[in-house]
Amino acid sequence: GSGGASSMAGDSEQSLQEHEQPGGGEPFLIGVGGGTASGKSSVCARIVQLLGQNEVDYRQKQVVILSQDSFYRVLTSEQKSKALKGQFNFDHPDAFDSELIVKTLKEIMEGKTVQIPVYDFVSHSRKEETVTVYPADVVLFEGILAFYTQEVRDLFRMKLFVDTDADTRLSRRVLRDISERGRDLEQILSQYITFVKPAFEEFCLPVSEEKQPPHEPAGSSLLAGAHPTVQRRHFAQGSASLDSASSPCRPR
Repeated sequence: GSGGASSMAGDSEQSLQEHEQPGGGEPFLIGVGGGTASGKSSVCARIVQLLGQNEVDYRQKQVVILSQDSFYRVLTSEQKSKALKGQFNFDHPDAFDSELIVKTLKEIMEGKTVQIPVYDFVSHSRKEETVTVYPADVVLFEGILAFYTQEVRDLFRMKLFVDTDADTRLSRRVLRDISERGRDLEQILSQYITFVKPAFEEFCLPVSEEKQPPHEPAGSSLLAGAHPTVQRRHFAQGSASLDSASSPCRPR
């Protein structure tokens, strides 16, 4: 099982060169989509690393990563009890607070400091605390349905779809949900078959296929091949080769 990242849409050709000076113009917003546990977070982390930003203090970062997972809606008590039994559909567009996503991304585009919600996957609830995100030159927004909402899609200057086969994604999800989210195997598999797989086929895949050229093969160079402009960022460093399959995976 391997993953490649694909460019989606002609607007991705717009160059990051326009943002040579930090703070000079609005942030360059990149959308990173793909199925559950496809390696979206790994792709984002690799881009940050390639741009020489992984060791930078968070207040000084010129590249930030936002996850759609932070924007799950607050559940009613009835929904929460369903969620605890693995009977709530977290892969449906309605599970996300789309209004808050749009509002937050627009504020980021205006150069504002924003507060991002923190979601607890064990208790299925939004925590009291928030994460402060400071203005940055490049903003990566990753999620299973990153491209689903037209209003959000229109904000992206570049779109990447992380294409990883279903068997690989399921095995990664099983390992993650057992170790990090306290789920049991039966519930994970039941949830995958009932909600995750159908939602991927209905909401995630059609949007990506409609918007993208043919997928790049695994091991292809994401930044050098699909988007040579990314390397020319004023703080670009290092090799521009990325393979989501071989990256240390921290899937979403």
